[in-house]
Amino acid sequence: MEIVIRGDKIKITESMRNYIETKIKKLDKYLENSDSIRANVVCKVKNHNQIIEITIPLKSFILRSEESQEDFYAAVDKALDKLERQIRKNKTRLMAKNVKTYDFSFSEIEDYDDNEEKVIKRKKIEVKPMDEEEAIIQMELLNHQFYMYKDSNTDSYSVVYKRKDGGYGIIESE
Repeated sequence: MEIVIRGDKIKITESMRNYIETKIKKLDKYLENSDSIRANVVCKVKNHNQIIEITIPLKSFILRSEESQEDFYAAVDKALDKLERQIRKNKTRLMAKNVKTYDFSFSEIEDYDDNEEKVIKRKKIEVKPMDEEEAIIQMELLNHQFYMYKDSNTDSYSVVYKRKDGGYGIIESE
């Protein structure tokens, strides 16, 4: 697995790099063709917290985890534990559903200052057709509260979201 590590307001030392690489290599046992996979790791500092973001775009879906701790190594451990839990939790669902390959293209437009506008971050995504179950899987893998997709059955844009009672809801466009 190719591992790209980037520091934001932090200098990545050799020991930090080795620790991250050693931990991420443990995910190889879950992933097929791990040599062709690229893991992106962003390390940030905010106040006294170390924030670790790990994104692994795979052919069929995207694995993502973000964790914040005062200790860098604890943040890495927790972020990787989340990723491993996501893989194990969704492995049978993904295999049973035989998820199709979709290519998601995210491009960040611009980060805004809090004082300028209310919009903090803006993203453009390419919305691909899929059914409700695939959208739920994608949302869970990204660890988001909602997910926008194009319903392959009705050809309309829809949003699936997590409800407070633990279920899922769908908002459909007309």
